[in-house]
Amino acid sequence: MKRDLQRRDVLRGMAAFGVGALLPGVVPDFSPCVAAASNFAPADRTRIQEENAKTGTRDWMLNSTRVDAAAKYRCPSIEGFASQTSVAAGEEISFYVSCNPDSRFKIDLYRSGFYGGTGGRHVASLGSFVGQAQEDPPIAKQRRRECVWESCATLTIPTDWPSGIYLGKLTAEKSGLQSYLTFIVKDNREADFLFQCSDTTWSAYNRWPSQFSLYDNGETVWYWGGGVEVSFDRPYGKYCQIFDAPLTTGSGEWFCWEFPISFWMESQGFDVSYISNMDTHRDGPGLLRGKGMLSVGHDEYYSLEMFNNVRQGIKNGLNVAFLSGNTCCGLLDVLPASDGRPDRVIRRVDRFGPRDAIGDALFTDMKTLPRSAPDESELIGARSTGPIVGGADWICRQPEHWLFRGSGMQAGEGIPGLVGWEWHGDPADIPGLEIVAQGMTGSGSGEGTYTATIYPGPQDNFVFNASTCWWGDGLSEPPGYVRPSAHGATPQGPDQRVQTITRNLLKRMAI
Repeated sequence: MKRDLQRRDVLRGMAAFGVGALLPGVVPDFSPCVAAASNFAPADRTRIQEENAKTGTRDWMLNSTRVDAAAKYRCPSIEGFASQTSVAAGEEISFYVSCNPDSRFKIDLYRSGFYGGTGGRHVASLGSFVGQAQEDPPIAKQRRRECVWESCATLTIPTDWPSGIYLGKLTAEKSGLQSYLTFIVKDNREADFLFQCSDTTWSAYNRWPSQFSLYDNGETVWYWGGGVEVSFDRPYGKYCQIFDAPLTTGSGEWFCWEFPISFWMESQGFDVSYISNMDTHRDGPGLLRGKGMLSVGHDEYYSLEMFNNVRQGIKNGLNVAFLSGNTCCGLLDVLPASDGRPDRVIRRVDRFGPRDAIGDALFTDMKTLPRSAPDESELIGARSTGPIVGGADWICRQPEHWLFRGSGMQAGEGIPGLVGWEWHGDPADIPGLEIVAQGMTGSGSGEGTYTATIYPGPQDNFVFNASTCWWGDGLSEPPGYVRPSAHGATPQGPDQRVQTITRNLLKRMAI
């Protein structure tokens, strides 16, 4: 029998939203959802509904950004980072900021969410502070760049701050230039959904201050071997792939693929709690406080502890939805900082799963890896296979499945451009696994076959794999969102079919 967490059901009162919340095509107005959420009696509201009934603002958005032309990714005028990837109420977090040239600066803190469509709520202002240029870290062993900066402020997280992604908007008073620092506030309450941010992947691709990511070994721009380390103790540089996205300066990949999923879930009042990849790494039993766990966006890098903790969660009845692509592809070691603080450095040590002729030919450095890690398809339902990159329509294969109920989708019908830019193929040999969507991808590297799957767990639970990084594009288009386009594929924005499929999925997960 599936475990019962004895909590109020997230779906209580959801009928008040009605099917009108799932409009065909672009959804320009979420006000019916806001009205419905605000009409709940306090005892009936989830923590997220209570939070989103508060007044929001668009002031969280950067309005003056600039990156250094030579470094390509950093904003030396003002840049910063936080001392932890995630922090709980009552715990301390420190902020580190550099200004070059010297300038006073302030930090405005916002929680990222729905808030009537504004996308954020202002929660605190810090400063102003005296800002000066802090030293660029030396290139240490295995190309680690680890900032040892003086902190400008230490904050104890207030007890009334709900779980979520928090943005520190940094503004240099002299130039007016801005960037972010970002961190996750977590909690330990029972919740229907644990939303796992893909911050190991954010860090793996972070090239700050110039060419220093897991993909840079000093010789190859897109290196895929071992022997490189990256630290969380540095600012996030502007995102380096696919498109020009100014809001990524200091915010990792949150705004690229993840915020559209969070924005839509919070607009619908779903009971969600946020965690870091590092929380999954450290606390496997903690996953069981959720009825379902969500892997979102581009969730490429897992430690063996992460893999095993999610797998054990599934064995214990946890539902999992991989609304993501290229998931659990690179195997990480997680290391302490130079001063001994735990879980502040990552390095790639292997690639999950067996060798793949096409993928290994494209990423030749993979041949240097031992390839002894588990097969990620046994966790996800399918895995990253060559050519790994590509785009396609998301084509329905089982219209009678409960997943498609109310969507109106027919066999062979596709949602244009929803698959990209990385995906999963090669479905696992798991009893009861079903292929719910499948098609051919195209790219300059060749054709492939993506496969979206669902398989049953041992306790009346299930695991869904959407097989695309771009699932969130079909759910919402928050303020500041930039639509991706790659390999000849461009998703078309919010779509009633994607919303209905996701609602069916989340309802089933929350039972």
